[in-house]
Amino acid sequence: MNEITQQELEDITKRYQELMISQQTLLLSTASATGVPDISYAPFVCDNAGVFYIYVSEMACHTVNLLNNPQASILFIHPESESPNLFARERAVLSCSVKEIMRDDAIYADRIQALQDTFGEVVSVLRSLSDFHLFALRPENGRYVIGFGRAFSINASDGSLRHT
Repeated sequence: MNEITQQELEDITKRYQELMISQQTLLLSTASATGVPDISYAPFVCDNAGVFYIYVSEMACHTVNLLNNPQASILFIHPESESPNLFARERAVLSCSVKEIMRDDAIYADRIQALQDTFGEVVSVLRSLSDFHLFALRPENGRYVIGFGRAFSINASDGSLRHT
């Protein structure tokens, strides 16, 4: 396996960060309390600590799953139309612990406002509905892939990469 230089690693880290900031939605993988998998998506905002916040309805399976099993995987993936090889699409997968942010929590209003600033007035309508829940998805570990044999572990605490 070829050794990655520090400059190459910095360039790849920048590419990883660009993939993350180019997205407004994340693909969300959850499991029911009995282990039945579900995949969906949700618009998100991210804070400076790298925590992702989603605002989702109880009518969606993923919300019930998150309430009963507070773990999820999230996926960010390069568009098919911009990928030279569909077997090796650029992607980042993060395993996350999940915490519901209650309406009386100090950061609730701030995170809802961040969602509204990003996605507009639809959020003000959604926040009036009692079946919507705000969740914080805190990455614990992850993997970034940019091609065959080009996989990197993601350090969830600082976003740095390590060639695997």
